[in-house]
Amino acid sequence: MSSISRTRLVAVAATTVLAALSLTACNDGTGTQDEGHATGTSTSPATASPAPSAATDQAPATGSSAATGSSGAGAGSAGGGAGTAASRTAVSKAPSSAGRPVTCEGSTTRTVAAPLTRPVNHMLLTVTNTGSKSCYLYGYPVVRFGEAQAVPPVIEASQPQAVVTLAPGESGYASVNLSATDGSGANGYTAKTLTVYFQGRSGSGSVGRAATPSLPAKGTYVDDSLKVTYWQQSMDDAVSW
Repeated sequence: MSSISRTRLVAVAATTVLAALSLTACNDGTGTQDEGHATGTSTSPATASPAPSAATDQAPATGSSAATGSSGAGAGSAGGGAGTAASRTAVSKAPSSAGRPVTCEGSTTRTVAAPLTRPVNHMLLTVTNTGSKSCYLYGYPVVRFGEAQAVPPVIEASQPQAVVTLAPGESGYASVNLSATDGSGANGYTAKTLTVYFQGRSGSGSVGRAATPSLPAKGTYVDDSLKVTYWQQSMDDAVSW
């Protein structure tokens, strides 16, 4: 073999080696790592999606506002107007005792009649304001035991200096002298029912609904010495007569 032939063979061999090296470089770890890195990037959002951030939660609302523009602002204004209207409605419907007081009567009060051990032969009437406004408890209770026709008199000396006023939840009191303690009373009888009528500002007649508090099952004994006190602001004042 001539020297020229050997030179050509060496050149071909060198070319073959260079081609092999080039192929090795194209298929080395660099290409695999890029693909692997790209794969990792594409799966990263899927992995993070189960735990949204605050920015992600707010994004739809922000996007919606940007898309709607002025219409979104109009909706906000309408919402504010609705909130104001709701507030006004709530205030107007809320019960309040700040309004002008009304007259106490059976539909806005609860009346309880309880016999007293001291003073003897006495009964305490308790009227509680169950309404939403303050009420005036004028005069004295007009009581009717059983089917009695006569109205028992009031103890004039028990008249308070001011009209009894009951705020919602407060109570007023009056006592009833049922019968003479010494047995001197006449025309005695046992009553099974009691009706309490309320007076108006004029003190003439009754106003509103009457109350019908329960009496003891055995009834209540009364005679013609029956009389009542004016309504009192305190229980102590009522039972002192």
